[in-house]
Amino acid sequence: METNQTEKLQKLQKLTTKYFTTLKPTNEANSYTVQFKVVNYLELGCLITDLLKLCILALDNDMHNFSKKDKSATINVSLILETVLHLFPMDEMEFLGFVGEVVRE
Repeated sequence: METNQTEKLQKLQKLTTKYFTTLKPTNEANSYTVQFKVVNYLELGCLITDLLKLCILALDNDMHNFSKKDKSATINVSLILETVLHLFPMDEMEFLGFVGEVVRE
């Protein structure tokens, strides 16, 4: 029984190394970073401003007043969703599927 548990633990450790790739550990304890790619500073700026605009609209449903405050009130929802998609930890989801299989063995 002990050997079977050791083998499962080793298998889980290999899977963890292979699939836990979204969060990168930092020098601080219990702290991680997440990276996503942008083409340039302009795209990063557009992403940040669109996220802020979306948050403002979520808090204040009065789009008419928001448009008066900022003439460039259009939000690039596609860019926001694409960024969220890049941040979604698909490797970790695949890992969890394998963990389920190992645990059921």
